Amino acid sequence: MNQPPALRVVRGKPTPEELAALVVALASRTSTATPTEPPRSRWADPVSRMRTPLHPGPGAWRWTAR
Repeated sequence: MNQPPALRVVRGKPTPEELAALVVALASRTSTATPTEPPRSRWADPVSRMRTPLHPGPGAWRWTAR
């Protein structure tokens, strides 16, 4: 039941603090403990219920009747 090490230092002599920081960084990248939200459908998106901004300009009042 002797398993090979999961991480091996190839060059240099890192301090225990540097190794700990590396292990935490790698663990956070591969962790699946935090669930991700599924993508929101366009029907449930609250942005679709917002009005687009108005851009008044010359003759804009005439286009409201059309």
